[in-house]
Amino acid sequence: MKHGKKYNEAIKKYDSAQMFDIEKGIDILKQLAYAKFDETVEASFRLKLKKSHTVRDTIVYPNSFGKDKKILVFAKGDKAKEAKDAGANYVGDDDMIEKVKGGWVDFDVCIATPDMMKEVGKLGPVLGRRGLMPNPKLGTVSQDVKGAIAELKKGRMEYRADKAGVLHVGIGKMSMDGKKLKENLTALFDEIVRKRPTDLKGEYIGSLYISSTMSPSVKINTKTIA
Repeated sequence: MKHGKKYNEAIKKYDSAQMFDIEKGIDILKQLAYAKFDETVEASFRLKLKKSHTVRDTIVYPNSFGKDKKILVFAKGDKAKEAKDAGANYVGDDDMIEKVKGGWVDFDVCIATPDMMKEVGKLGPVLGRRGLMPNPKLGTVSQDVKGAIAELKKGRMEYRADKAGVLHVGIGKMSMDGKKLKENLTALFDEIVRKRPTDLKGEYIGSLYISSTMSPSVKINTKTIA
């Protein structure tokens, strides 16, 4: 892969083959920044999984970042009022289902109460391929509408390992101080460890790298994450 001049200059600033402790790794990453915008910082895990394994869930970081998400809630009656009071951008039942059927997707995430899922499930052709279908495992099918909205507003993020066991997820912005990035990365690492498949033997986390939107990656020694 060919890289630009600034990327090639950045990679000369450190030993890219070396592993660093979490604090040093974040310090180095900050020194590599050259973009003129506030880059997203990502963590990339390589997990040693079997084909039958799935590592997927959501996390609410100690330190939120990113833009506010537009939230759509499928709910009726008191739960619809609860959603509106909690700050959902769009709330409805059959009316919203018809709107989405027509191709409207001007929202970032949607929540549904359990009683709505029979009809919401029919929106698979629209929501499914965009990764927007409410899912009880991700907390987006819930009777606790207020709590689900509150977590999303705090910055709840979904993570999921692909078929090769690689998991990419944002942990912050380059403008955040190193302490906050460390706290978020540590929280994510603990969460990934918690999701280890119960029947998996041997090594689980093969490697961990951090990078920003434009920068080279920095390898982190996972043994330094307490």
